[in-house]
Amino acid sequence: MTELVLATNNANKLREIQAQLALPSVRVLSPREAGVPANFDVEETGETFTENALLKAKAFAAIAHAPVVADDSGLMVHALNGEPGVHSKRWIPGSDHDRNMHLLEKLKDQSDREAEFITVLALYLPDTDTAHFFEGRVSGKIGAEERGNAGFGYDPLFIPDGYTQTFAELGEEVKNTLSHRARAVQKLKVFLEAWQEGSDADVSTISRSY
Repeated sequence: MTELVLATNNANKLREIQAQLALPSVRVLSPREAGVPANFDVEETGETFTENALLKAKAFAAIAHAPVVADDSGLMVHALNGEPGVHSKRWIPGSDHDRNMHLLEKLKDQSDREAEFITVLALYLPDTDTAHFFEGRVSGKIGAEERGNAGFGYDPLFIPDGYTQTFAELGEEVKNTLSHRARAVQKLKVFLEAWQEGSDADVSTISRSY
């Protein structure tokens, strides 16, 4: 059994990744289960999703002394030159709703509503001081108003390509099959299966190493 610590205190994100990373040979631990203080936080000073994911993974691993999976995700809106990007969670002070309203205000005169959700997962192995990265993307558009009660963050506004409902309307079960995070986790799952079997050739084609 491989134990991985998930570097997040976000209960929604923890539940989502644990559900997506369901493997009989892998146990995903919460920070609390790994002995990481509940108030532990990492300043996300990186300029890319990859840099921030690695910062979090290394910081949690220093306390947990175990392999860590950390993610950094964000919404990139075409008409806003990629904003809010790596600052998605910290774009403005306040709640998810406040940030959604801010986004709608910024787009009120824009006809281009195209956007993209991106996740980068970092798997950090402290014993060898190595990391592997897995990226997931999903394209869509920003709706005209918040819709739906499921999910978190920008889910009430983001309508994935091929759908007419937002992530928040589609619900967790559907979102977990097509989201940016789900696509990154799927790559991580393939990596873990190959890694446990000792298939270096397969591993090298799945992730980007550090």
